[in-house]
Amino acid sequence: MKARLAETVLRHSLIVILVGLVVFFAVKAPAFPTPSNLLTIVESSAILLIVALAMTLIIASGGIDLSVGVAVDFGAAFALIALKDYGAPWYVAILAALAGAALVGAFNALLIVGLGIKPFLATLGTFFIGSSIQRIYTDGGGPIAFRRMEPAFRDLATGDVAGIPTEIVIAGLVLVAYYLLLERTIFGERVHAIGLQPRAARVAGIRVGRHVAVVFIIAAASSALGGVILAATLRQFTPLAGQSYLLDAIAATFIGASIHPRLRPNVPGTLIGVLFLGVVANGLNLLGLDFNLKSALSGLILVGALALAGLRRRPA
Repeated sequence: MKARLAETVLRHSLIVILVGLVVFFAVKAPAFPTPSNLLTIVESSAILLIVALAMTLIIASGGIDLSVGVAVDFGAAFALIALKDYGAPWYVAILAALAGAALVGAFNALLIVGLGIKPFLATLGTFFIGSSIQRIYTDGGGPIAFRRMEPAFRDLATGDVAGIPTEIVIAGLVLVAYYLLLERTIFGERVHAIGLQPRAARVAGIRVGRHVAVVFIIAAASSALGGVILAATLRQFTPLAGQSYLLDAIAATFIGASIHPRLRPNVPGTLIGVLFLGVVANGLNLLGLDFNLKSALSGLILVGALALAGLRRRPA
């Protein structure tokens, strides 16, 4: 009974901390609980949520992807090139972004499945290669602006659907798609099985290599939507801008895993992790604290979540 109570407390402690932070920021910063600020938190978390969901899928399969930011950048670059250089309509630009980012995932799949390189090293290599390509293409890393962007594409960042900002709608659709894929399909069950016991999964007849390859391609392609929103927001392609989401995406995934009964990466948990980081960043900004403190606190949160997970792994 005591063990079960302790397990319940540890499992939900992160949610309790999140509620506590919301109350703390609401008391210390009167602007925090206003509807407009809460909407800002959700809106500013849209791209991170898309990237973190991609990371969740990959970590659930037992891997890691250090090049997910490259996929975001390639998505933004391919979309902008389609719009600016070829005059493509907005939906073709999105398809170009998906295709460009999928190339990153396919390259990772080739390295990991084809050549047998560990995901950490393979995606680290892709990170360096992708970063260099961006610098070379932009003659050193300068942004490529396109101020006369098609309004329909621009609306992906500034428009709304029935009063809801479009980027929130896009992130919501990606959230639902990932939930159905990872939590409600046979494919998702196989991904979890591969992440837990790859050898057992192989013995059970699951084509591990094929599933891992698909996972990396899906994750990279979906990350392109983050790049599309980024390009539409800035009306330009900014090289290496996607890298800023890498660590937060990993943090959100592991924070979310800490509240799962079996400590597994999961879509609802990742959503909570992203909102957690969004609340912390917004609250600290409103308090006027040192900007650098945000990164330090995010690290402490990740360590705290992993510490809680470690406590739950200990035998009673």
